[in-house]
Amino acid sequence: MNSNQAEIQNHRKLGQELELFTSMEEAPGMPVFLPKGMVIRNELESLWKKKHQSAGYQEIKTPIMMKQSLWEQSGHWDHYHENMYFSRVDEQDYAIKPMSCPGAVLIFNSKRRSYRELPVRYAELGLVHRHELSGSLNGLLRVRSFTQDDAHLFVREDQIEPEIDSILDLIHEFYSRFGFSYKVELSTRPEDFMGSADMWDKAEASLESVLEAKGLPYQVNHGEGAFYGPKIDFHILDSLGRSWQCGTVQLDFQMPEKFGCSYIGEDSKPQQPVMIHRAIYGSIERFMAILIEHYAGEFPLWLAPVQAKIIPISEVHAEYGNQIKQQFEQAGFRIEVDCRLEKMGLKIREAEMQKIPYMIVIGDQEVLNRSLSIRRRKDKKLVVLSIEEAIMLLKKEMDSK
Repeated sequence: MNSNQAEIQNHRKLGQELELFTSMEEAPGMPVFLPKGMVIRNELESLWKKKHQSAGYQEIKTPIMMKQSLWEQSGHWDHYHENMYFSRVDEQDYAIKPMSCPGAVLIFNSKRRSYRELPVRYAELGLVHRHELSGSLNGLLRVRSFTQDDAHLFVREDQIEPEIDSILDLIHEFYSRFGFSYKVELSTRPEDFMGSADMWDKAEASLESVLEAKGLPYQVNHGEGAFYGPKIDFHILDSLGRSWQCGTVQLDFQMPEKFGCSYIGEDSKPQQPVMIHRAIYGSIERFMAILIEHYAGEFPLWLAPVQAKIIPISEVHAEYGNQIKQQFEQAGFRIEVDCRLEKMGLKIREAEMQKIPYMIVIGDQEVLNRSLSIRRRKDKKLVVLSIEEAIMLLKKEMDSK
Protein backbone atom coordinates (compact mmCIF):
# COMPACT_ATOMS: atom_id res chain seq x y z
CA MET A 1 0.00 0.00 0.00
CA ASN A 2 1.32 3.45 -0.96
CA SER A 3 1.39 5.58 2.24
CA ASN A 4 1.13 8.82 0.22
CA GLN A 5 -1.99 7.54 -1.52
CA ALA A 6 -3.46 6.44 1.82
CA GLU A 7 -2.97 9.96 3.15
CA ILE A 8 -4.58 11.48 0.04
CA GLN A 9 -7.56 9.16 0.55
CA ASN A 10 -7.73 9.70 4.33
CA HIS A 11 -11.41 9.97 5.23
CA ARG A 12 -10.89 12.75 7.79
CA LYS A 13 -9.12 14.92 5.21
CA LEU A 14 -11.71 14.18 2.49
CA GLY A 15 -14.59 14.49 4.97
CA GLN A 16 -13.51 18.06 5.67
CA GLU A 17 -12.75 18.99 2.04
CA LEU A 18 -16.05 17.55 0.76
CA GLU A 19 -18.05 18.87 3.75
CA LEU A 20 -19.34 15.45 4.80
CA PHE A 21 -18.81 15.40 8.57
CA THR A 22 -16.98 17.12 11.37
CA SER A 23 -16.14 16.66 15.04
CA MET A 24 -16.68 19.13 17.83
CA GLU A 25 -14.96 19.46 21.17
CA GLU A 26 -18.39 19.68 22.81
CA ALA A 27 -19.00 16.03 21.86
CA PRO A 28 -15.69 14.15 21.48
CA GLY A 29 -16.00 10.91 19.57
CA MET A 30 -19.56 11.71 18.53
CA PRO A 31 -19.45 12.75 14.86
CA VAL A 32 -21.56 15.54 13.42
CA PHE A 33 -22.93 14.87 9.93
CA LEU A 34 -23.16 17.82 7.55
CA PRO A 35 -25.84 18.04 4.83
CA LYS A 36 -23.73 16.35 2.14
CA GLY A 37 -22.68 13.59 4.52
CA MET A 38 -26.33 13.02 5.40
CA VAL A 39 -27.09 12.37 1.73
CA ILE A 40 -24.62 9.47 1.71
CA ARG A 41 -25.84 8.23 5.08
CA ASN A 42 -29.49 8.34 3.96
CA GLU A 43 -28.67 6.45 0.75
CA LEU A 44 -26.91 3.72 2.75
CA GLU A 45 -29.84 3.47 5.16
CA SER A 46 -32.38 3.49 2.32
CA LEU A 47 -30.57 0.62 0.57
CA TRP A 48 -30.40 -1.27 3.87
CA LYS A 49 -34.13 -0.87 4.55
CA LYS A 50 -35.13 -1.86 1.03
CA LYS A 51 -32.97 -4.99 0.97
CA HIS A 52 -34.09 -6.12 4.43
CA GLN A 53 -37.75 -5.61 3.70
CA SER A 54 -37.48 -7.78 0.58
CA ALA A 55 -35.53 -10.42 2.59
CA GLY A 56 -38.35 -10.83 5.13
CA TYR A 57 -37.08 -8.69 8.00
CA GLN A 58 -39.29 -6.48 10.18
CA GLU A 59 -37.79 -3.14 11.20
CA ILE A 60 -37.89 -2.18 14.89
CA LYS A 61 -36.59 0.65 17.11
CA THR A 62 -35.63 0.05 20.74
CA PRO A 63 -34.82 2.59 23.52
CA ILE A 64 -31.35 4.09 23.76
CA MET A 65 -31.42 3.96 27.57
CA MET A 66 -32.76 1.05 29.66
CA LYS A 67 -32.56 -0.04 33.29
CA GLN A 68 -29.27 -1.40 34.59
CA SER A 69 -31.02 -4.60 35.71
CA LEU A 70 -31.62 -5.47 32.04
CA TRP A 71 -27.90 -5.29 31.31
CA GLU A 72 -27.15 -7.42 34.36
CA GLN A 73 -29.60 -10.02 33.08
CA SER A 74 -28.12 -9.96 29.56
CA GLY A 75 -24.57 -10.45 30.79
CA HIS A 76 -23.30 -7.14 29.42
CA TRP A 77 -22.85 -5.79 32.95
CA ASP A 78 -20.37 -8.56 33.80
CA HIS A 79 -18.59 -8.61 30.47
CA TYR A 80 -18.84 -5.07 29.07
CA HIS A 81 -19.69 -2.49 31.77
CA GLU A 82 -16.31 -0.69 31.55
CA ASN A 83 -17.30 0.40 28.02
CA MET A 84 -20.78 1.64 28.99
CA TYR A 85 -22.30 4.99 30.00
CA PHE A 86 -24.72 5.26 32.92
CA SER A 87 -27.39 7.55 34.32
CA ARG A 88 -29.70 7.68 37.31
CA VAL A 89 -33.36 8.64 36.82
CA ASP A 90 -36.15 8.53 39.45
CA GLU A 91 -33.88 6.67 41.88
CA GLN A 92 -33.27 3.99 39.23
CA ASP A 93 -29.93 3.10 37.63
CA TYR A 94 -29.93 3.11 33.83
CA ALA A 95 -27.37 2.34 31.13
CA ILE A 96 -27.14 3.77 27.63
CA LYS A 97 -27.13 0.82 25.28
CA PRO A 98 -23.80 -0.34 23.82
CA MET A 99 -25.69 -2.97 21.78
CA SER A 100 -29.30 -3.41 20.69
CA CYS A 101 -29.78 -7.14 21.36
CA PRO A 102 -31.63 -6.98 24.74
CA GLY A 103 -34.24 -4.65 23.25
CA ALA A 104 -34.93 -7.12 20.44
CA VAL A 105 -35.31 -9.89 23.05
CA LEU A 106 -37.88 -7.81 24.97
CA ILE A 107 -39.93 -7.39 21.78
CA PHE A 108 -39.78 -11.13 21.05
CA ASN A 109 -40.92 -11.85 24.62
CA SER A 110 -43.76 -9.32 24.47
CA LYS A 111 -46.25 -11.92 23.23
CA ARG A 112 -46.81 -15.68 23.05
CA ARG A 113 -45.10 -17.29 20.05
CA SER A 114 -45.79 -20.42 18.01
CA TYR A 115 -43.25 -22.54 16.11
CA ARG A 116 -45.13 -21.54 12.95
CA GLU A 117 -44.05 -17.89 13.41
CA LEU A 118 -40.35 -18.69 13.39
CA PRO A 119 -38.01 -17.47 12.07
CA VAL A 120 -38.70 -13.99 13.47
CA ARG A 121 -36.28 -11.54 11.85
CA TYR A 122 -35.90 -8.10 13.47
CA ALA A 123 -33.75 -5.40 11.85
CA GLU A 124 -32.74 -2.19 13.62
CA LEU A 125 -30.58 0.80 12.82
CA GLY A 126 -29.69 1.16 16.49
CA LEU A 127 -27.87 4.18 17.92
CA VAL A 128 -25.38 2.89 20.50
CA HIS A 129 -22.73 4.46 22.74
CA ARG A 130 -19.47 2.91 23.86
CA HIS A 131 -16.75 4.49 25.98
CA GLU A 132 -13.61 4.46 23.85
CA LEU A 133 -10.40 6.00 25.19
CA SER A 134 -9.89 9.53 23.85
CA GLY A 135 -6.50 8.60 22.35
CA SER A 136 -8.07 5.87 20.22
CA LEU A 137 -10.74 8.08 18.57
CA ASN A 138 -10.27 8.36 14.81
CA GLY A 139 -12.70 10.26 12.56
CA LEU A 140 -15.59 7.93 11.73
CA LEU A 141 -13.52 4.77 12.18
CA ARG A 142 -13.36 4.77 15.98
CA VAL A 143 -16.14 6.73 17.70
CA ARG A 144 -18.18 6.72 20.90
CA SER A 145 -21.59 7.20 19.31
CA PHE A 146 -22.59 5.23 16.22
CA THR A 147 -25.44 3.43 14.48
CA GLN A 148 -25.18 -0.33 14.15
CA ASP A 149 -27.11 -2.00 11.37
CA ASP A 150 -28.29 -4.77 13.65
CA ALA A 151 -30.50 -7.71 12.96
CA HIS A 152 -31.63 -10.27 15.52
CA LEU A 153 -33.23 -13.48 14.34
CA PHE A 154 -35.08 -15.94 16.56
CA VAL A 155 -35.03 -19.37 14.97
CA ARG A 156 -35.70 -23.04 15.64
CA GLU A 157 -32.64 -25.28 15.73
CA ASP A 158 -33.60 -26.82 12.38
CA GLN A 159 -33.64 -23.29 10.87
CA ILE A 160 -30.12 -22.27 11.93
CA GLU A 161 -28.28 -23.39 8.83
CA PRO A 162 -30.78 -22.23 6.17
CA GLU A 163 -31.06 -18.81 7.89
CA ILE A 164 -27.29 -18.36 8.05
CA ASP A 165 -27.07 -19.43 4.41
CA SER A 166 -29.56 -16.66 3.49
CA ILE A 167 -27.61 -14.13 5.59
CA LEU A 168 -24.39 -14.97 3.75
CA ASP A 169 -26.19 -14.37 0.44
CA LEU A 170 -27.48 -10.99 1.67
CA ILE A 171 -24.02 -9.92 2.85
CA HIS A 172 -22.54 -10.92 -0.52
CA GLU A 173 -25.22 -8.88 -2.29
CA PHE A 174 -24.37 -5.76 -0.25
CA TYR A 175 -20.60 -5.96 -0.64
CA SER A 176 -20.83 -6.69 -4.36
CA ARG A 177 -22.83 -3.50 -4.85
CA PHE A 178 -19.85 -1.48 -3.60
CA GLY A 179 -17.31 -3.52 -5.53
CA PHE A 180 -15.76 -5.08 -2.42
CA SER A 181 -14.18 -8.50 -2.33
CA TYR A 182 -13.98 -10.00 1.15
CA LYS A 183 -12.41 -12.63 3.39
CA VAL A 184 -14.26 -14.77 5.94
CA GLU A 185 -13.15 -15.72 9.45
CA LEU A 186 -14.75 -18.10 11.96
CA SER A 187 -14.10 -17.16 15.60
CA THR A 188 -14.51 -19.83 18.26
CA ARG A 189 -15.03 -20.09 22.04
CA PRO A 190 -13.04 -17.52 24.08
CA GLU A 191 -11.68 -18.13 27.58
CA ASP A 192 -14.35 -15.86 29.09
CA PHE A 193 -17.56 -17.48 27.79
CA MET A 194 -21.13 -18.04 28.92
CA GLY A 195 -22.93 -21.39 28.76
CA SER A 196 -21.71 -24.95 28.39
CA ALA A 197 -18.86 -26.20 26.23
CA ASP A 198 -21.25 -28.69 24.58
CA MET A 199 -23.54 -25.86 23.51
CA TRP A 200 -20.57 -23.99 22.06
CA ASP A 201 -19.39 -27.05 20.13
CA LYS A 202 -22.86 -27.40 18.65
CA ALA A 203 -22.98 -23.73 17.63
CA GLU A 204 -19.51 -23.80 16.06
CA ALA A 205 -20.39 -26.96 14.11
CA SER A 206 -23.48 -25.22 12.65
CA LEU A 207 -21.45 -22.25 11.39
CA GLU A 208 -18.74 -24.50 9.95
CA SER A 209 -21.36 -26.60 8.17
CA VAL A 210 -22.84 -23.59 6.35
CA LEU A 211 -19.43 -22.24 5.31
CA GLU A 212 -18.39 -25.66 4.00
CA ALA A 213 -21.68 -26.14 2.13
CA LYS A 214 -21.30 -22.74 0.41
CA GLY A 215 -17.70 -23.49 -0.47
CA LEU A 216 -16.53 -20.27 1.18
CA PRO A 217 -12.85 -20.36 2.13
CA TYR A 218 -12.41 -19.23 5.73
CA GLN A 219 -9.80 -18.85 8.44
CA VAL A 220 -10.42 -20.08 12.00
CA ASN A 221 -9.63 -17.64 14.84
CA HIS A 222 -9.42 -19.84 17.90
CA GLY A 223 -10.70 -18.19 21.08
CA GLU A 224 -11.86 -14.97 19.37
CA GLY A 225 -15.66 -15.49 19.58
CA ALA A 226 -18.05 -13.19 21.47
CA PHE A 227 -18.68 -14.14 25.11
CA TYR A 228 -22.16 -15.45 24.19
CA GLY A 229 -21.40 -17.40 21.02
CA PRO A 230 -19.16 -18.14 18.02
CA LYS A 231 -19.21 -15.82 15.01
CA ILE A 232 -18.41 -15.44 11.35
CA ASP A 233 -16.66 -12.15 10.52
CA PHE A 234 -16.35 -10.54 7.10
CA HIS A 235 -13.27 -8.51 6.17
CA ILE A 236 -13.75 -6.36 3.07
CA LEU A 237 -10.81 -5.32 0.90
CA ASP A 238 -10.68 -1.70 -0.28
CA SER A 239 -9.09 -0.09 -3.35
CA LEU A 240 -5.74 0.17 -1.53
CA GLY A 241 -5.76 -3.52 -0.61
CA ARG A 242 -6.48 -2.86 3.07
CA SER A 243 -8.69 -5.21 5.08
CA TRP A 244 -11.59 -3.93 7.20
CA GLN A 245 -13.75 -6.05 9.50
CA CYS A 246 -17.38 -5.08 8.89
CA GLY A 247 -20.05 -7.76 8.75
CA THR A 248 -20.59 -10.34 11.45
CA VAL A 249 -22.93 -13.29 12.07
CA GLN A 250 -23.08 -14.51 15.67
CA LEU A 251 -24.91 -17.55 16.98
CA ASP A 252 -26.28 -17.19 20.52
CA PHE A 253 -27.79 -19.93 22.67
CA GLN A 254 -27.17 -17.91 25.86
CA MET A 255 -29.35 -14.80 25.71
CA PRO A 256 -32.60 -16.66 24.93
CA GLU A 257 -31.90 -18.77 28.03
CA LYS A 258 -31.09 -15.75 30.23
CA PHE A 259 -34.31 -13.98 29.21
CA GLY A 260 -36.52 -17.05 29.18
CA CYS A 261 -37.38 -16.76 25.48
CA SER A 262 -39.75 -19.46 24.33
CA TYR A 263 -42.19 -20.53 21.64
CA ILE A 264 -44.81 -23.25 21.64
CA GLY A 265 -43.45 -26.19 19.66
CA GLU A 266 -45.27 -28.61 17.41
CA ASP A 267 -45.69 -30.87 20.46
CA SER A 268 -47.52 -28.00 22.27
CA LYS A 269 -44.62 -27.67 24.75
CA PRO A 270 -42.43 -24.59 25.33
CA GLN A 271 -39.18 -24.63 23.32
CA GLN A 272 -36.22 -22.23 23.47
CA PRO A 273 -35.31 -20.44 20.24
CA VAL A 274 -31.76 -19.80 19.08
CA MET A 275 -30.78 -16.17 18.52
CA ILE A 276 -28.66 -14.99 15.58
CA HIS A 277 -27.01 -11.54 15.85
CA ARG A 278 -26.05 -10.06 12.50
CA ALA A 279 -24.63 -6.86 11.00
CA ILE A 280 -23.54 -6.06 7.44
CA TYR A 281 -22.16 -2.51 7.44
CA GLY A 282 -20.96 -3.03 11.01
CA SER A 283 -21.82 0.57 11.69
CA ILE A 284 -23.01 3.29 9.33
CA GLU A 285 -20.21 5.62 10.47
CA ARG A 286 -17.35 3.18 10.04
CA PHE A 287 -18.68 1.91 6.71
CA MET A 288 -18.89 5.51 5.47
CA ALA A 289 -15.26 6.08 6.47
CA ILE A 290 -14.24 2.98 4.52
CA LEU A 291 -16.27 4.07 1.47
CA ILE A 292 -14.77 7.58 1.52
CA GLU A 293 -11.28 6.09 1.45
CA HIS A 294 -12.17 3.27 -0.96
CA TYR A 295 -13.58 5.70 -3.53
CA ALA A 296 -11.12 8.50 -2.60
CA GLY A 297 -14.19 10.74 -2.32
CA GLU A 298 -15.24 10.00 -5.93
CA PHE A 299 -18.52 8.28 -5.09
CA PRO A 300 -20.55 6.34 -7.63
CA LEU A 301 -23.41 8.37 -9.04
CA TRP A 302 -26.10 6.90 -6.74
CA LEU A 303 -24.09 7.82 -3.61
CA ALA A 304 -22.70 11.21 -4.67
CA PRO A 305 -24.09 14.07 -2.50
CA VAL A 306 -24.26 16.32 -5.60
CA GLN A 307 -24.65 14.28 -8.78
CA ALA A 308 -24.31 17.11 -11.29
CA LYS A 309 -23.27 20.76 -11.22
CA ILE A 310 -24.63 23.25 -13.77
CA ILE A 311 -22.19 26.04 -14.64
CA PRO A 312 -23.66 28.93 -16.67
CA ILE A 313 -20.98 30.77 -18.65
CA SER A 314 -22.48 34.15 -17.74
CA GLU A 315 -25.37 35.65 -15.79
CA VAL A 316 -27.67 35.63 -18.82
CA HIS A 317 -27.53 31.82 -18.94
CA ALA A 318 -28.63 31.36 -15.33
CA GLU A 319 -32.36 31.22 -16.08
CA TYR A 320 -31.85 28.31 -18.50
CA GLY A 321 -29.59 26.68 -15.91
CA ASN A 322 -32.41 26.78 -13.36
CA GLN A 323 -34.82 25.26 -15.91
CA ILE A 324 -32.37 22.36 -16.40
CA LYS A 325 -32.03 21.97 -12.63
CA GLN A 326 -35.79 21.74 -12.20
CA GLN A 327 -36.11 18.99 -14.81
CA PHE A 328 -33.25 16.96 -13.30
CA GLU A 329 -34.75 17.31 -9.83
CA GLN A 330 -38.12 16.14 -11.10
CA ALA A 331 -36.32 13.06 -12.44
CA GLY A 332 -34.94 12.42 -8.93
CA PHE A 333 -31.38 13.74 -9.24
CA ARG A 334 -29.38 15.89 -6.82
CA ILE A 335 -28.15 18.86 -8.83
CA GLU A 336 -26.86 22.38 -8.18
CA VAL A 337 -26.46 25.54 -10.27
CA ASP A 338 -23.35 27.69 -9.73
CA CYS A 339 -24.71 31.16 -10.49
CA ARG A 340 -21.92 33.05 -8.75
CA LEU A 341 -20.34 35.95 -10.61
CA GLU A 342 -16.99 34.22 -10.74
CA LYS A 343 -14.72 33.19 -13.59
CA MET A 344 -15.57 29.97 -15.40
CA GLY A 345 -12.16 28.48 -14.62
CA LEU A 346 -12.67 28.92 -10.89
CA LYS A 347 -16.16 27.37 -10.95
CA ILE A 348 -14.94 24.39 -12.98
CA ARG A 349 -11.94 23.89 -10.68
CA GLU A 350 -14.17 23.95 -7.60
CA ALA A 351 -16.58 21.42 -9.12
CA GLU A 352 -13.54 19.21 -9.85
CA MET A 353 -12.32 19.53 -6.25
CA GLN A 354 -15.79 18.60 -4.97
CA LYS A 355 -15.50 15.42 -7.09
CA ILE A 356 -18.96 15.89 -8.61
CA PRO A 357 -19.66 13.08 -11.14
CA TYR A 358 -21.12 15.30 -13.90
CA MET A 359 -20.46 18.91 -14.90
CA ILE A 360 -22.92 20.72 -17.19
CA VAL A 361 -21.73 23.87 -18.96
CA ILE A 362 -24.27 26.14 -20.68
CA GLY A 363 -23.71 29.16 -22.87
CA ASP A 364 -25.29 30.86 -25.90
CA GLN A 365 -25.29 27.72 -28.10
CA GLU A 366 -26.92 25.58 -25.42
CA VAL A 367 -29.65 28.17 -24.74
CA LEU A 368 -30.30 28.56 -28.48
CA ASN A 369 -30.50 24.79 -29.12
CA ARG A 370 -32.15 23.88 -25.78
CA SER A 371 -29.22 21.52 -25.21
CA LEU A 372 -26.41 21.15 -22.69
CA SER A 373 -22.73 20.25 -22.73
CA ILE A 374 -22.20 17.52 -20.17
CA ARG A 375 -18.87 16.09 -19.02
CA ARG A 376 -18.42 12.94 -16.96
CA ARG A 377 -15.68 13.35 -14.36
CA LYS A 378 -14.55 9.74 -14.59
CA ASP A 379 -13.47 9.79 -18.25
CA LYS A 380 -13.49 13.57 -18.97
CA LYS A 381 -15.65 12.87 -22.04
CA LEU A 382 -17.70 15.90 -23.17
CA VAL A 383 -20.94 15.40 -25.12
CA VAL A 384 -23.72 17.73 -26.26
CA LEU A 385 -27.17 16.36 -25.49
CA SER A 386 -30.77 17.43 -25.05
CA ILE A 387 -31.98 17.67 -21.45
CA GLU A 388 -34.02 14.48 -21.93
CA GLU A 389 -31.00 12.60 -23.35
CA ALA A 390 -28.81 13.77 -20.46
CA ILE A 391 -31.39 12.59 -17.92
CA MET A 392 -31.54 9.20 -19.67
CA LEU A 393 -27.72 9.00 -19.61
CA LEU A 394 -27.65 9.47 -15.82
CA LYS A 395 -30.60 7.12 -15.29
CA LYS A 396 -28.82 4.42 -17.26
CA GLU A 397 -25.72 4.81 -15.07
CA MET A 398 -27.85 4.68 -11.91
CA ASP A 399 -29.65 1.53 -13.10
CA SER A 400 -26.38 -0.22 -14.00
CA LYS A 401 -25.27 0.03 -10.36
